[in-house]
Amino acid sequence: MKKLIASLSFLFIWNCANAQDPVDYVDPFIGTTNYGTCNPGAVCPNGLMSVVPFNVMGSDENTYDKDARWWSTPYEYTNSYFTGLSHVNLSGVGCPEMGSLLLMPTTGELNVDYHHYGSKYEKETASPGYYSLQLTKYNIKVEATSTLRTGLTRFTFPKGKSHILMNLGEGLTNESGAYLRRINNREIEGMKFLGTFCYNPQAVFPIYFVMRINKAPKQTGYWKFQRKMTGVEAEWDKDNGKYKLYTQYDRDLAGDDIGAWFTFDTEENEQIEVAVGVSFVSMENARQNLEAEQHGAGFDEIYASARKQWNDDLSRIIVEGGTKEQKTVFYTALYHTLIHPNILQDVNGEYPAMETGETKTTKNNRYTVYSLWDTYRNLHQLMTLVYPERQIDMVRTMVDMYKEHGWLPKWELYGRETLTMEGDPSLPVIVDTWMKGLRDFDMETAYEAMRKSATLPGKENLMRPDNDDYMSKGYVPLMEQFDNSVSHALEYYIADYALYTLAKSMGKKEDADLFYKRSMGYKHYYCKEFGTLRPILPDGKFYSPFDPLQGQNFEPSPGFHEGNSWNYTFYVPHDVKGLARLMGGQKKFIDKLQMVFDKGYYDPANEPDIAYPYLFSYFKGEEWRTQKTVRELLAKYFTPKPDGIPGNDDAGTMSAWAVFSMMGFYPDCPGVPEYTLTDPTFDRITIRLNPEFYGKDKLIIEKKENGSPEGYIQKIELGGKKTGYRINHNDLVKGGTLTFYK
Repeated sequence: MKKLIASLSFLFIWNCANAQDPVDYVDPFIGTTNYGTCNPGAVCPNGLMSVVPFNVMGSDENTYDKDARWWSTPYEYTNSYFTGLSHVNLSGVGCPEMGSLLLMPTTGELNVDYHHYGSKYEKETASPGYYSLQLTKYNIKVEATSTLRTGLTRFTFPKGKSHILMNLGEGLTNESGAYLRRINNREIEGMKFLGTFCYNPQAVFPIYFVMRINKAPKQTGYWKFQRKMTGVEAEWDKDNGKYKLYTQYDRDLAGDDIGAWFTFDTEENEQIEVAVGVSFVSMENARQNLEAEQHGAGFDEIYASARKQWNDDLSRIIVEGGTKEQKTVFYTALYHTLIHPNILQDVNGEYPAMETGETKTTKNNRYTVYSLWDTYRNLHQLMTLVYPERQIDMVRTMVDMYKEHGWLPKWELYGRETLTMEGDPSLPVIVDTWMKGLRDFDMETAYEAMRKSATLPGKENLMRPDNDDYMSKGYVPLMEQFDNSVSHALEYYIADYALYTLAKSMGKKEDADLFYKRSMGYKHYYCKEFGTLRPILPDGKFYSPFDPLQGQNFEPSPGFHEGNSWNYTFYVPHDVKGLARLMGGQKKFIDKLQMVFDKGYYDPANEPDIAYPYLFSYFKGEEWRTQKTVRELLAKYFTPKPDGIPGNDDAGTMSAWAVFSMMGFYPDCPGVPEYTLTDPTFDRITIRLNPEFYGKDKLIIEKKENGSPEGYIQKIELGGKKTGYRINHNDLVKGGTLTFYK
């Protein structure tokens, strides 16, 4: 309740200030519960560094979570037991990773056991680039901000004995192992192992850091939780139930559960700032990042810079009309889409090459955190339209990953391929980018990479391990009860259709014919008995007994991943009208699709059916259903509250759905440069285009009320000329003004 009151108080003050800038509408607490896995920490747009409150160790020192690694996020809104600020974190991701280098202030007797040094808190506030709270146990104010590669924390202490701890032994990562070294009494450097994303033991890698304090401590030391260490005075104190500490800093320290502490005699309200630089290449690079990006600046200056970066980026889309709540939802969603992918390279351009870890150098931005099974559907399309200079670097990064590793990414994380989820999701992203006119990348190599994953036999194919059956039969049979075979195939169909459109545009007729034929293989799975897609057994027969609803609420389902047959049956965006013919025509298609929404089969918290609302508009006279459904989904599931995202934000994918839907158009078929139109939330939307890519500096979307009694769109004009409900990307950006008449 205290957290809720603090958050509402912050919003009240914020509203009373008559906020005008887009940055002032962002509420970073949206999506921080209900499995949203977002966090309110300090981060810059697409920044490597994020400084995030870590509160998933438990609710108090008596009921702490003994294994925080079960959490997939460092922060959950309903928790209230703070054990530090973690550095470099994931946003909206459903598997535990990152979330380490925990920085914690305390007072009184020194205690380095997080089971006991944690604290409840109050007065929690957050805005883009800033986070703050008050620790009730210690009466310490904690504030955090960041640059692209560094974090800066300001602690305001009470009078007395105060401490700052850097804990390398705890965090979200399932990996253990760390190293630290004292440089002087105000600076340490070190390394922490991260990895095993989604419990994958192969993807392990180090993060390097430098930590610097702006005040010399009275005492310093480090700890290592283990039995008595040879040659040092540190052993288990059975009487007090804690480890004795030592202050020697005459040697390096390594181990699974280590940390450093700094003790001060502070005056009332004395402020101490702690800077942390990170790198995935070396400690020296972490130090260069710290010196280059903070260059002695104080907390207020760093925060002002972060705020300006956010406001500049968010101002690329200006919305007018609508309510304050709708603007909060919109700009917070846009904020969430600008967190991942994030940069990986250091200020000197160095980064760890894909899988090998070899140090390479780039002149462009090198990106990481490619949650592509999610983001290929809409986030990269948003980047292409509004932030094309970033999207082109994201594609260049993907092609470079192929050059380094031999494969395009599937779910890449800090230079490691986790192989999480399924499909071949790089293909629609690259094709979509190319077809929309962003072509300053090595397409010859990109095409080679895409064709490789599409045609290589399964035993040799990292992206499509079941490619043999897919290529020979046109579908993937169910080999085990819960092997997600239908989901695999549907992803391949979409990827192959994207490759077909590219090959056709490049004059590669033989390839175009091959990939088009493959993309139509979804028809194998259509079962007239149930009117849905249904798994097929190796002998060619349908799987039985079959329940199209099996798999609800993320329960296992034969043939389907994270969903059931109803969540996947309409997932054929490249051949919607062909699917309608299979179902018996337009009316049966529309009735069945409407039933999915009426009976609650639609899952707003996951990706497979995310574009379902837009499929109505493929059929003349049914466009109103899209408008009605999108309007209802936005109102129900996207709200200015901590649970205001329907589930995992999935690295910005759910937020991108809201951004597009509120602007009145959506890219419902990845790899095809078209949008389906719907009723925009706002009266006027101005998208600031990059003239270098689009030859124009803005796109205006406006809504004009003509008194329609139903409240649905009556007419649409692009550049003053009437248009339909589907529109080509290039026509849209050249049209200048898109007008909806209601």
